[in-house]
Amino acid sequence: MDVDDFINALSSRIVGYLGDANSSAKVVDYLPAKSLSKTSDLKLPLEGRGLNSVLDDIDNYLKACVKTNRAEFMNPLWGGVSLAGLAGEIIASLSNTSMYTYELAPLATLIEQTIISRVGELIGFPQCAGSLTTGGSNGNMLGILCARQAMIPTSTQSGFDGREMVVFVSEEAHYSVLMAANVLGIGHRNVIKISCDLDGRMKPSSLEDEIAFAKKEGRIPFCVVATAGTTVRGAFDPIRELADIAHREGLWYHIDAAWGGSCLFSNKLNSLMSGCELADSVCWDAHKMLGMPLICSLFVVKDKTVLGRVCSHGDSAHYLFHSETEEVDLGRYSLQCGRRNDALKLWLAWREKGDAGWAKLVDNYDILAQYLEDRINQETCLTMMSSRQWTNICFRFDPQQDDVDLNALNSEIRERIMQEGQFMFSKANIGDDIILRIVISNPKVSEHTLDALVNEIITVGYEIINKIPA
Repeated sequence: MDVDDFINALSSRIVGYLGDANSSAKVVDYLPAKSLSKTSDLKLPLEGRGLNSVLDDIDNYLKACVKTNRAEFMNPLWGGVSLAGLAGEIIASLSNTSMYTYELAPLATLIEQTIISRVGELIGFPQCAGSLTTGGSNGNMLGILCARQAMIPTSTQSGFDGREMVVFVSEEAHYSVLMAANVLGIGHRNVIKISCDLDGRMKPSSLEDEIAFAKKEGRIPFCVVATAGTTVRGAFDPIRELADIAHREGLWYHIDAAWGGSCLFSNKLNSLMSGCELADSVCWDAHKMLGMPLICSLFVVKDKTVLGRVCSHGDSAHYLFHSETEEVDLGRYSLQCGRRNDALKLWLAWREKGDAGWAKLVDNYDILAQYLEDRINQETCLTMMSSRQWTNICFRFDPQQDDVDLNALNSEIRERIMQEGQFMFSKANIGDDIILRIVISNPKVSEHTLDALVNEIITVGYEIINKIPA
């Protein structure tokens, strides 16, 4: 098979997959792991099988994979396909460059710098530095690493004893803060989780109390992490109030806006991040609400010298970094050496949509989330389990019967629907309550999709309590 034939055959599969989003196919043909492993040929051969076998393997993969481009996919904080983003992903792989030096990635370097600068403007950082990262988890780690650098400027060279260093986060913050504490040598016990109000937002008064208590114990507060869009509820911490406390105490202030940062495009919703310009660093995932192919995540810092010192290990790489390109080589502001070009897809999509197009997308998701919330409130057997600030809708099926274990019932509803493959959404906990969580971040979702989902949840819920087998 020659190159043209292979590319044409591959293209037809891509077009077929995209077209399948409008068909009656399932989100997934679900099989348990043991069954799928038995029915799949996963062996790595001693002798190669050629390009025809590659096409067969692609067919088998696409048949078994979760169809994240379908409207019924509302499980994680992302979904759908951006054609411009897909084009950028393909061209980035085709050109196969790495982002550590201008020499290897000339236009790609300027594109990434343009994006970092523009995101800095949206946040309110007129002068900033940053990097595209491997995701919000990596962005949070970079934020805490910068906090360590700012508190102990010698730590990059001489190391530090992190056993008394403490970072403060919402009790509903993403688990990646624990990962960062592990990697940076701070330890999980030094991640202090601050209590939240009834809407899932960090309480400023509780933060003040915990900082004072940590100091009284002889520990060293050095960082506050606010969350703009929590994973379960989509809650936004009171950013401005927390900034006042962090700065008064001399602490680094990082905002995890991986999920909620896209609100900055919307005139209607950007107040959710009011005060973000007061932060020292921010991370944001464009692969979430903006629908970029995974992964497309940014970390931006107000003081470029701090990030430069954190990443100064690159100064020893005389075979890569040279003085004549010191101001443009992106590897000087990244923990990574080899790093793929994730900026191209966002740049192409941004030029396609413009700020106005992103605003329209975000506002439409909010309209659909409000529509679903209204539908839930119209049904006597469905109950909202949290207020809605973003496009997370947290609720559960409640038939108003005394003898029903609502946690077990809602877990089974989700399990049955997921295995049937018609819809995919998640379950989570709010306190001791197991809830169903729908996330609107997929451009294929419509009011019709949401009506069908509500009807399916109600039907399956009543089937379970009436003991109708799956």
